Parts: sequence; C-alpha cells; structure tokens
Amino acid sequence: MADSHSKLNKEIVSCCLCPRLVEYRQKIAKEKRAAYANWDYWGKPVIGFGDPAAQLLIVGLAPAAHGANRTGRMFTGDSSGSFLMRGLNKFGFANKADSISRQDGLQLKNAYITAAIRCAPPGNKPLIDEILNCRPYLLREMDLLPSVKAVLVLGKIGMDGYLDVLRAQGHKIGTLAFAHGAEYDLGKGLPRLFVSYHVSRQNTQTGKLTPPMFESVIGSIKKYLKD
Repeated sequence: MADSHSKLNKEIVSCCLCPRLVEYRQKIAKEKRAAYANWDYWGKPVIGFGDPAAQLLIVGLAPAAHGANRTGRMFTGDSSGSFLMRGLNKFGFANKADSISRQDGLQLKNAYITAAIRCAPPGNKPLIDEILNCRPYLLREMDLLPSVKAVLVLGKIGMDGYLDVLRAQGHKIGTLAFAHGAEYDLGKGLPRLFVSYHVSRQNTQTGKLTPPMFESVIGSIKKYLKD
C-alpha cells in the first residue's frame, strides 16, 4: 500500500495537465509575497497527507497560492491551516494546533487531508476542466484509504468533487444540499458525509465560520467514529 501511495504522489507532483494552473503556480513561486521573500516556494502540485489507516478523510478545495503552494503541504503556512489544525487538535486528530511547514512535526492521527484540486488556482476558482483533470487522483487516493468511515468536505467545491468521484465509481447519489453542519448517510457501505463551510480566511475572518461552529462538526465526527 505504501508503494502505491508513493507512486500516486510522484504522478501528482509531476502533473502538468492544466496549462493555466501550471503557469499560475510557477508565477506565484517566482514572484513570491514580500513576507516570504526568503522562502523557496514549492510551486508544484500538492499531495495529500496524514494517516494511511485514517477513519476520517478531509477534502478541501485547492492549495492556497502562498500557503500550500509555498510550503508543499496541504493546509500549511496560512490562516486556513491554523484554523483547521486547532479544530483537529482539540479532538485528537492532530498532535499540534498549528501548521507552519513540512518540517514542523505535525502529525495527523486517524485523519487524512486531501483536496479536489492539487494546484493553486487563480482567485481560488478552478475551472471545470481542471477539476475533471484532477478527479482521477482523488479517486485513486480514496482507493488507498480503505479504513475511512467519515468524510468531511470543506466548502461546496470540496463536496461536489467528492460526490462526483463517488458517482464516477458507479454510486447513485442524488443532489445533496450544501449546508454547514449537514450530515448525510450515503448508504451502500459508504462513509458518512459531514459538511462544513471552508476554513478560508474569507469565511473565518468575517465570522461566517467561527471556531465553535467548526468544532461542532469535528465533535460530531469524533462521536460518530466512537459509536
């Protein structure tokens, strides 16, 4: 199984299927943000990370231009990563309450983090074709996580990306409403679906998503996995 993860990750990191995304991620890595002028930006597609025996799979949108596109790890190096890790740490899914770099000692426990898109998109808005190009990576990654019992989707694009993968696998899933705190039993032995607003800076700094709101969802997941 480890060899399969390694093979998939190498394919993801070398992917150049989307010219717009390749150009953007490389442009950002070259120009940088002033605060990170001394950083050697990752500037490539970003792989998922976490516990390969995880019962919880977290599906986000895409790497942030100066977050994961800089650090090379999902939800690392920006306020979104910090917000997410504080919630995961509180319920024992992470050993630390922050996410700074790939060398920070962060370890996920019984959780695995991935995204619908592996490259930072301009304006955080991937195109349909780009989502479709990335879909096989998410499908294969899910196949390598056989213990997953709960899936947390962050944002509507994360939710749509995950559900479309299930449909591509042949599961008949109708239209599901996106709403923070929603839970869905997808049937047929599929993991239970938990829904949250994305932990983006736009949502957390405007109060659309507060720590108690997010922690309520993580708490529900923790309880579900214990039952």
